Amino acid sequence: MLIKLAWRNLWRNKLRTSIMLSAMVFGLMGVVAMMGFMTGMYGNMIENAIAWQTSDLQVHNRKYVDNPDLKLIIQSPDRITDALAEIPEMKAWSARFLVDGMVASARSSRGIRINGVDSYDEARVTPLASKLVEGNWLTNEGRHPVLVSQKTADRLRLRLGSKVVLTFSNIDKDVTGAAFRVTGIFTTPSTGFDDGNLYVRRGDLMKLAGIEGVHEIAIVLNTTNSKIGSLFSNELALQVKAKLETANTYKLNSIRDWQEIQPMLATIISQIGVSNAIVLGIFMLAMGFGIINIMLMSVFERTREFGVLMAVGMQKHKVFTLIILEAGLLGVTGGILGVCGAWTLVTILQVTGIELGAMAEGVGALGVDTTLYPQVSAGEYFLTLVTVVAVSLFAALYPARQILKLSPVDAMAEKH
Repeated sequence: MLIKLAWRNLWRNKLRTSIMLSAMVFGLMGVVAMMGFMTGMYGNMIENAIAWQTSDLQVHNRKYVDNPDLKLIIQSPDRITDALAEIPEMKAWSARFLVDGMVASARSSRGIRINGVDSYDEARVTPLASKLVEGNWLTNEGRHPVLVSQKTADRLRLRLGSKVVLTFSNIDKDVTGAAFRVTGIFTTPSTGFDDGNLYVRRGDLMKLAGIEGVHEIAIVLNTTNSKIGSLFSNELALQVKAKLETANTYKLNSIRDWQEIQPMLATIISQIGVSNAIVLGIFMLAMGFGIINIMLMSVFERTREFGVLMAVGMQKHKVFTLIILEAGLLGVTGGILGVCGAWTLVTILQVTGIELGAMAEGVGALGVDTTLYPQVSAGEYFLTLVTVVAVSLFAALYPARQILKLSPVDAMAEKH
């Protein structure tokens, strides 16, 4: 009976209730979409960092982490790779020979990280082979092929077939180098990564350096069928790391997951929930004041009516419950319509995305794609709905208490 009466009271003033519901619906759509884009941006940043730079796990010589010297190669790499082959969560790995050196063309020169890789293994670990804007992936044929980024090609004025000279210090600390020919040009979402990396065959680089071995083993895990394979979780990586430690002879090598390699990513993950909570909290605060205003107007307009109800025997707690129900029904209606509208909007944007336009260069420095897609989980929709209802009920407490303070005689004497 009270619920039916509360619903009718809510629609006594159709215009006022409609305006409040519209504000709640469009506000929720905007807030949820904003939360979705923030989560989507952070998720994209992490996904690109894992795909292009950190992988899920990396193995180095323990001393190499602090001092990337040419001599500090991984100890007993075969034991590591044999252990990887026995791990069911393993997708692929790539052994790399890394050198810091110079790349020079006829026009200019600049410092760069030279990545010596095995063509087949690297193509399975990173999406580089499928993201070439020009040319072909590294092959075992030809003499000294090299892949450069679009940024490096632009700065050194290179094109396919151009000759570049790579120089660095070899194992004896003597300057060595050789001419390489550009066979492919790539681009990644991270402008910083593009600016500082190029790729050659590992065998070519080891021959110039005068030492054999690997400085880094990049590992990618298969998270498709894993229950803990969440983009924001490194739990699976930690489990595989624990398995690999058994093959880490005398702990001479360092095995790190992607959050250890880039602590900034771990910080971002810890801030996602806080950022979304702040955005949602600001909206809920504004909505709460709006509901208080609406309920105060509605209640004070009916002060004499409430006085009559109490005078004929209606208990005060039922009057209190009636006012709370009105606010609750307002919150439930607005929350359901708002969440449904937000779900529709996010579903559309997950297909179309949103182009960052002029911001693309700025977010590229963070490793974010130029088109963003929102990510909102079912739990976040449910939490938003529950929060709206809770705030609506809380906002009705003050108007309801104001009525309960009046006696039936005083309430019937009020004029609004």
